[in-house]
This record gives sequence, structure tokens and C-alpha cells, in this order.
Amino acid sequence: MSLKDISTSVPKKDHKGKVSGQLPYISDVKVGNMVYGVLYRSPIAYGKIKSILLPHLPKGYEAVGAEHIPGPNYVKIIQEDQPIFANEWVNYIGEPILMLTGKDLNILYKLLDEVKVEFEEHQAIYTLEEAIKQRSEATDLASYEFGESLETIAAIEQGAHQIVEEEYDTGYQEHVYLEPQGMLGIYKENEIIVQGSMQCLYYIKNALLSALACGDDEVRVVQSPTGGGFGGKEDYPSMMACHVAVAAKAVKKSVMLVFDRSEDMLVTTKRHPAKLKYRTALDKEGNILSMCVNIFLDGGANTGLSAVVLQRALINSAGVYKIPHFHAKGYVLKTNTVPNGAFRGFGAPQSFAGIESHIGHLSKLANIEPLQFKRKYLVKQGDPTITKGEFRDPILMEDMIEDLLNTSDYKKKKADFQRLNQQNMRYKKGIGTSLFLHGCGFTGSGERDHIKAEVKLFKSADDQVSLKISNSDMGQGILTTLSKIVAKELDLPYEAVLYPYPDTKEVPDSGPTVASRTTMIVGKLLERAAKKLKTQWQTGVEQEVVEHYVHREMIPWDEKTFTGDAYPAYSWGVNIVEVEVDAFTGNIKLENVYANYEVGKVIDERIMKGQIDGGLAQGLAYGYLEKMTSKQGKIQQKSISDYGPPTSLDIVTIESKIFDNPYADGPYGAKGAGELTLIGGAPAVQAAIEDALNTSFSQIPVTPEVIIETLWLKEGEGV
Repeated sequence: MSLKDISTSVPKKDHKGKVSGQLPYISDVKVGNMVYGVLYRSPIAYGKIKSILLPHLPKGYEAVGAEHIPGPNYVKIIQEDQPIFANEWVNYIGEPILMLTGKDLNILYKLLDEVKVEFEEHQAIYTLEEAIKQRSEATDLASYEFGESLETIAAIEQGAHQIVEEEYDTGYQEHVYLEPQGMLGIYKENEIIVQGSMQCLYYIKNALLSALACGDDEVRVVQSPTGGGFGGKEDYPSMMACHVAVAAKAVKKSVMLVFDRSEDMLVTTKRHPAKLKYRTALDKEGNILSMCVNIFLDGGANTGLSAVVLQRALINSAGVYKIPHFHAKGYVLKTNTVPNGAFRGFGAPQSFAGIESHIGHLSKLANIEPLQFKRKYLVKQGDPTITKGEFRDPILMEDMIEDLLNTSDYKKKKADFQRLNQQNMRYKKGIGTSLFLHGCGFTGSGERDHIKAEVKLFKSADDQVSLKISNSDMGQGILTTLSKIVAKELDLPYEAVLYPYPDTKEVPDSGPTVASRTTMIVGKLLERAAKKLKTQWQTGVEQEVVEHYVHREMIPWDEKTFTGDAYPAYSWGVNIVEVEVDAFTGNIKLENVYANYEVGKVIDERIMKGQIDGGLAQGLAYGYLEKMTSKQGKIQQKSISDYGPPTSLDIVTIESKIFDNPYADGPYGAKGAGELTLIGGAPAVQAAIEDALNTSFSQIPVTPEVIIETLWLKEGEGV
């Protein structure tokens, strides 16, 4: 198949394997001399391990713990605060203390029940609220501050007509990838191969080199077909990989560790719960004079990637708005709960939920329609970012808004709904909007200073070209999109470009599959590599070309002062959501969802539509459906039905459109797309519920319970 227009959809590379059920996921793999592993986990939230008593282990069954780790006992991520196996202190319920290995899982679970661990229990911090009250050096995992000086803002506030203070809360969100976490450590005398469900092969390899204290050629990481990630398979698999690799080395057998759904939900990373505090000065007409934002994230028991999630939350704290005299400060706080980590959007969904809600509430004070109020403050090309960078590229938000107003018949519906709601005491209709952006790639100079991506193209003697990169397809379609970029550049049939599942023995480090960077950054490197190969092409001869990342000249990023260009480019979105709310039961029914996006140039229309529908389903559910709670340090939802992600009955057909705005440094003009599509869902659905009920909410998810409680309070106040 030849490619005329890059955007035209093609059959996905893994389509047949997935649809037929023939594609082997990690739990389908069987290797010789393989045993299973199960983990003994802490039953308490915080305390000291005093003693461990193991049951009698039958022949072929063994215990593996901290004493078997050849290197230091921590998972190499950013900070050295996450043990592979806890051997002194435990910091959350579910923290792994040891692994039992053996042939039969039933026997292993029976033995696990017989393990006796004695603890000296200490007082735990269970909630973000408690952590904020008890803040100390021990609870502060990370903090950043930037923007206008507080003295300047204090002077502005002195002359303000009104100061508005609001708090906004967001909860956990569970990834609900269809395939739970799974990892296999394959034992060989001179090499440990770790294979599994993952996003970031070289994160795992670096963690293994540290844990096993071994040479580069003694460890190999191979991605299996991966049934969904959404960030949940970014950082967490590094710990599981250490577990199976250490165990394989200790017992000299291959070790398989696969979670069932309940274990996965109880112990793996979540989206960080957040508390966002806004302090905004207004003049007599309700115009914004200044704004201060404080963000608190619940990091859970370990730092993990939380510091970087906080950076993203802060960079997005002003939304798509040019706010005069803006100041932001943020903290990640430690609690004795399951560690929180990467999740599609990486701190931005919390910030956008908060800022869109706050701006919406300010519009009511100014007595201006919310969307009209938002448009007054929209950033434009050439404006500074809140970190003193610059929005360099054309911004099509006004065109996207106008188009969506027409598509949704927004103004007419807004008026119709107000009239209908006065007539119907029970069923109330509402329409809400969200405006949002997402920075593409790693924050600041991360690509240049930390990732340093490298890609290879290998041409075989039969003139087939293979992509040699470390990026993982986890359902988002990069097996297809990146192959298309290379095929188009080389004028080859799409079928002649191969993308084998990556293996660190074969591929260089092209960076992790995160941060809306794969298509834009890695795709551009592949495009350049293909151009180079095209000029050197020799039919019937093996050839290899290598390409390295080159940083776009921007305003230099300074992490200490939080200034400069945070991203090389931004993608943009507008969502409009209509709901019907049952004021008696609080039940919410989605009626219509409209979405416009600008992601540069689309590499495959069908794959992009999949990103829109999937991302919006996740974002909308974050706003009104999905509720996860922790009680005394323990997650309360341990099945999909307990948690309640959206089903096909909850989500309506999404009417979406893509605006072309090619970006010079992206392949064929492409920018990032995967995270952007989630971000607008929650704030738009909240705004629609508020419009329906003519009331305000200060948290997501806006569940039926929240609605009923708010309406009772409103009634009690005689509003």
C-alpha cells in the first residue's frame, strides 16, 4: 500500500493479531524452567519490621527478599526512596516485603497466608488534608514556586474591589488498562532478560543495572504486546522488573509475576489527588487584576515521578489564559498510602479542572456568560507563557471555538435549556465548555539534557526497513503511525516497513513512551533518518542509519527559577458537553459531546479518532463517574465494578473535528495528541452540570451524592 496523504488511515500493524486473539500478551508466555512469584505485602500503613517468620517451604519453593538484591535496595527512578523489598520500614499498605516463588500458584497463595511478620506500628498520615496540616521537611517530597512577586500582588490586592478565594479538590483516578501489570524474568547464566507489559524500556533497564549491580550486556529488556498503559506502565513496571530479575538470579529459574485485577487496583500507582487554592483580585467590573494559585498533590508513600507531575500541574495552572500578575506555588506531600504516579496528562488534568472551574465561577460574579468571559483572557500568538517563555506558533482557538459554537448550536441551546429548566422541576439540562492546551514533549530542556534520543533504521538485503527504537505501542497506534512516516519518506509500500517489539539488545534509547513526545520527537527523528537513508539507498545491500535529537532554539529553561520555554510546541482543544441531570436522584446523563482539536498535522485519521474517543471517555469519567477512595490507608475499590469506569451506555457519540496547523519541527507537521484529548472532559462536564442546576461545585468527580448534598445545602440556605 502506497501513501499519498499521510493522514489517510491504513490497517493497523497489530490489527489481525489483536482481533483474532492470536497476539500473545505476557501472561500467555511460557518458558522452560519457569516458576511463578507472589508478593507478601505490608498489612499496615506505617511501621518498623521487627521480625519475619517464614513457613516450611516445600521443595522447589523459595523466598526472595532484600538480602538477595546484589545492588542497592531501591528502585532507580528519580529519588532513592522506594525500596525494591521493604526490609526496615514499611510506608504503605501493600508495600512488597518479600516474594515466594514456585510452580503452583495455589500452593504459593497458601504459603503466603502462613508468612508471619511482626511490626512496630507508628502513626500514619492517611490523607492529603492531614499532610497539609502536618507539613514538615519529612512530608514535603517536592516544591516549586514562580511568577510575579507576592509583594507586587499584595499591592494590587490593596486596591482591588474584591478578593475571591476558592479551594478545589480532585480525587484519585485509576488507569483501568485492560491488561493488568505483568513481568517475566528469564534466567540465563550470563544474562537476565526481563519481558513484560511496559512503556519505558530504558527506565527499566537502568533500574535493573542498579539493582543487579551488573554490566550493560548482562541485562536485556523486551516489550511484550501491551494491553493499555495510560502512564500506569511508565514508572511502576520498574519495580516489578526488579522483583522478577532479583528473584530469577536468586532461584536460578525464570520467574513470572502477573497481578490479578484486585491486586493491580490496590497497589499500583494512581492519578494524584490534588487540592488547588485560588486567590484572585477583581475590579468593580469583575475583571481579573491578579491571581495566586497554590497546588498540593498527594504523592503517596514515595516520590516516584511526583516532582515532574507537579511541574506539569504548575505549568498548566493558568490554563489557556493570559492572567495579569500571576503567581503559582506547588507542593507534593507524602502520605502513608499507595504511591501515585504517571497518568495521561501528568498533572495537567487536575490543573485544568481547577482553573476552568474557577474562571467559570468568576464569570458569574462578573455577570458575563462563561465562554464569553473565558475568551476575554485567551492567550494569543506572541504572548508570553506564565514561565516567561513564548507562544511562538499560530493559535487557532478562536476559529475552533466559533466552529464548535455553530456545530453545537450553543447559544440557542443555552437559552432553550434555561427556559426548560424553569418549567421542569426534576430533569434539568445544561451545556458547558472547556478550553485547554497541552505542552508536547518533555518539560524544558529534558529532551536535550536527559533523554538525548537516538533512532536507527535498518535496511535488510531484501530492501525491507525496520524501525530500531525503544518506544512502546500500548494501543495508541505508534506501530502504525511511525511506520507510515518512514514508508512515506522512503516511497516504500507501508507493508515493507517493519516495527518489531523493541528489545534493548537491538534498539538504542529513543526515550520513554510518555509526554505526548513519541510522534512529534521520535517521529521527526525517524523522518530525518529516512531522508538520510533515501539519499544513500543501495538496492540489495544491508544498510543502517542513525539519527540523534537536535534541540530547537528557544528561551532557555531554568528549573530553579521555573522560567523559560517549558515546551517546544503546544496542542490545543475545545470541548462542549451537554447533560441532563435528575435533580431528585443526582443522576447525570450525557446527551451530546463536541470536540475540536489542533494537533499540527494528523498522521492517521482513524487512530486520531480513537485517541479522541478514548481520551474524552477517560476525561469525562474523571469529572463525574470514577470515584476511588482510600480509608485508613487502604484503597476501597478493588474491582472494575466497584470503581465504575464508563461503559458504552455512559458515553455518547462524540462529534469531533481536527484543525490543521502543521508544526515545522514535527514529522509532516505533527504535534502531540494522546494526553490532550483527556484534559477537557472533566471541566466541561462539571460546567454543564453547574449550568443545569444553576449552582457551583468545587470538586471532581461530581457524583450523584455530591449533587444531592449540594442541592440540600442550597435549599437549606434558601437560595
